Amino acid sequence: MELKQYFGIVLKKWWLILAIVVIAIAATGVKSFYFTTPIYSANAKLIVNQSAMAGEGGTLNTGTIQTSIILINSYKEIIRSSTIMNKVVEQFPELGVTSNQLSSIISVSSANNSQVMNLVYQDTSYAKAAAIINAVSTVFKEQIPHIMNVDNITILSEADTTASPGPINFNPIMNILISLVVSLMLAIGIVFLLDYLDDTLKTEVEIVGILDVSVLAVVGKITKSDLKTSRRKVALQNQKVGESKYASINQ
Repeated sequence: MELKQYFGIVLKKWWLILAIVVIAIAATGVKSFYFTTPIYSANAKLIVNQSAMAGEGGTLNTGTIQTSIILINSYKEIIRSSTIMNKVVEQFPELGVTSNQLSSIISVSSANNSQVMNLVYQDTSYAKAAAIINAVSTVFKEQIPHIMNVDNITILSEADTTASPGPINFNPIMNILISLVVSLMLAIGIVFLLDYLDDTLKTEVEIVGILDVSVLAVVGKITKSDLKTSRRKVALQNQKVGESKYASINQ
């Protein structure tokens, strides 16, 4: 199939493609502006150091740094444990969250070969998310000496509770652009699928191309109005000149 034929298939069903794209964009716009709950993200950074366990003079070396990096994997699990989460709920009851909610939403990550841990919490209120992430950081720093017998956690940066960032899930323009691209691809795919499933011949060009035979005659499309007009013409032609529909009484 040549490129011109592909273009012809798309052109025949342009109205279907346009309808699908318009409906998809409208639905995405309504969803983005009216049915999307804004989600805010707050983060805090902790640094794991081994100054308390270093050699004489408290200096750091490659070995102690490597030990700190290895400990981060354990700290990731400890932060989300019920021990830490229950302490957060106990010390900060004003947050109004449970330990299960905290452990399921909070995320902890660290870059490769880095001593810095990044704590992230998401909520529908940025102020609440910032307060929660700061509370978790504080409790973790307080509890890690009792759990690991070493005080090697430092809060590098806390979430700014006075900031007013935008929601992380609200980008209607991007959503609409994505909807445009996806719906356009889907609509074109549907058009080609319908054309593939349609095995009827609609034009003489298709007959010549598929059957390789010459077209001797073409019957145009006949509408109901055409049939009514032709019937009237036939009736008028059959009616003889001077012939009356009524019988004469002078016989």
